Amino acid sequence: MNARHLRIEGRVQNVGYRAWMVREARRLGLSGWVRNRADGSVEAVVAGPEPAVQALLTACRRGPIAARVDHIEEGFADMPEDLGFQQR
Repeated sequence: MNARHLRIEGRVQNVGYRAWMVREARRLGLSGWVRNRADGSVEAVVAGPEPAVQALLTACRRGPIAARVDHIEEGFADMPEDLGFQQR
């Protein structure tokens, strides 16, 4: 199990990015959370088996159809409580 902290920049607010990410993470069986930040970016902690984490990271670079992802800052994170994947 691996956990990553993500900060996603671009046109990622008001385009359904968080709801899309929740659906994708749950489909992949991941744990964690996603939320908007005041600076216009989206922040997330994603945890699970490495292949599933990498699949979500690849998907996050594209995002939902209305989004434009300019940059993803990625780092390691502590494992979240296993409550599924939540939107905050």
